[in-house]
Amino acid sequence: MDAPALAVNTELAAALSLGGGRRRGFRWGRLLLIVAALAFLAAFLLLPLLVVFAQALSKGVSVYLAAVSDPVAWAAIKLTLLVAAIAVPMNLVFGVAAAWAITKFEFRGKSTLITLIDLPFAVSPVIAGLTYVLIFGARGWFGPYLQEHDIHVVFAVPGIVLATVFVTFPFVARELIPVMQALGKDDEETALSLGASGWQTFWQVTLPNIRWGLLYGVLLCNARAMGEFGAVSVVSGHIRGLTNTMPLHVEILYNEYNYAAAFAVASLLALLALLTLAAKSILEWRQPELRNGARLLREKTLRGKP
Repeated sequence: MDAPALAVNTELAAALSLGGGRRRGFRWGRLLLIVAALAFLAAFLLLPLLVVFAQALSKGVSVYLAAVSDPVAWAAIKLTLLVAAIAVPMNLVFGVAAAWAITKFEFRGKSTLITLIDLPFAVSPVIAGLTYVLIFGARGWFGPYLQEHDIHVVFAVPGIVLATVFVTFPFVARELIPVMQALGKDDEETALSLGASGWQTFWQVTLPNIRWGLLYGVLLCNARAMGEFGAVSVVSGHIRGLTNTMPLHVEILYNEYNYAAAFAVASLLALLALLTLAAKSILEWRQPELRNGARLLREKTLRGKP
């Protein structure tokens, strides 16, 4: 073998050896990142969750059952479910309407509407609750009128519902907007050209296409509604058996050093969160549009489609 060929083979072998070393280094780096991520999740997510259930059962099953069956605890549970049952459908209607308007039409103020949808993400829930107190409280803008007509908003269920609606209304709209953008307008325009009315187009074309994204947003909205603390804490008044939701009831029990009962009620919230997470995972697994919505949107944008 002549000298030039030998040199080429030597350089090729060295390059292959270097490439193999880089691949091994990449595999080790990826493994370390995975281990670090799992350790972080275990320390900051799984461990606190295990502590909640361990503390809830620390004094026995009888104490746990007594804590969750207490009339005041049941009142907090029923109020939490009631508020979620009111707030989630309201956000469902608003989210669908907002997503439909943003993705299907061009109008003045569209960017302002998108900004307003994101407002609860930027405003602290405590500030939102304080705003409702300043508007509907006894010394607020509408306070004298409400008192004159014996209408109770702040420190009552309506105020809790309003605060919950405010902090949760972006979730449905923000889940639907990317899905509806990815789907485009072709199906609706075809239905309208064939003589379908607006309602027929919505119920028979749009809604079936977005149903999984809609359920996904509803799940996230419901989870936030049941776990909201800051805004509800300001407007509730902390009246036991009347205006305390589950998070507020947990806080009161903990401040009274009734740790077993506090963790027992907290475990119910944790179970609801786990059920929501499981339903969310099932929806992501069942419906490809939730996983590929962003990719489809990028592809349509690159092809020049609206």
